[in-house]
Amino acid sequence: MFTITRVTMADLPAVLAIERAGFSPAEAGSPAAFADRIKTLATTFLVARDGKRVVGFVVGPAVAAPFVKDEMYVHTPANLPQGGHQLVLSIAVDPAYRGQGVGSQLLTALEKKARAAHRQTISLTSLAKNVPFYTRNGFTRVGVADSSHAGEIWYNLVKKL
Repeated sequence: MFTITRVTMADLPAVLAIERAGFSPAEAGSPAAFADRIKTLATTFLVARDGKRVVGFVVGPAVAAPFVKDEMYVHTPANLPQGGHQLVLSIAVDPAYRGQGVGSQLLTALEKKARAAHRQTISLTSLAKNVPFYTRNGFTRVGVADSSHAGEIWYNLVKKL
């Protein structure tokens, strides 16, 4: 088991390294975007720790819209205090910790927060290669996302709460 905590600004270098290891340069969020997410999404930006080491993270806004929109990667929307939909902009795990349940533990922790805030769903976009991970975690694929992020085909996945 890993410890799941809220992110801090001190975690930014580790988060950026994990993001770069998990996504192509075109897909990965910028340092400025992640600094903004830490400030704006403090309650829905979680990190997994092995001792003091950050080994994974999940982040996204809780908003009225049911799906991630490309502009959310550039301009971080603020969280609704209650209700709406919990979105995931990014989830990534340090390559040395993959296959140990870190990603699933992060999704479970975010779901617990979403349920406590009476969110309707958790949703995210994913490349086809990662869809099986999300379906194992209770998500349903609901079609191709309206996204041109990094010039790739993304799929919407939703978990009803």
